[in-house]
Amino acid sequence: MLIVLTTVQKKSEGEKIAKSLVEKHLAACVNIVKLERSIYRWEGKIKEDGEYLLIIKTSDRSFLRLEREIKNLSTYDMPEILAIKTAKGSKRYIDWVNHSCLSF
Repeated sequence: MLIVLTTVQKKSEGEKIAKSLVEKHLAACVNIVKLERSIYRWEGKIKEDGEYLLIIKTSDRSFLRLEREIKNLSTYDMPEILAIKTAKGSKRYIDWVNHSCLSF
């Protein structure tokens, strides 16, 4: 199981990505969390923006398709897409995630 993180500028964009990922069986669940502030360097300048963080639960086998879908739907030129492999977790939950992310 993987936990994938990505950020978006608008809540509506996050909802659109989340719904698409779940509908296409690329994610079992997506949490959308409001971030007060992100501070980062972009094109040589320090930027500050409010963002939304998507916490995506998916299977390892779904990652490449999930990554493509995020890139297709994101308004960012270079969307943050970070996958974290789950070391441990509830077997029942992990089984549910893997079952929900069936490969089609």
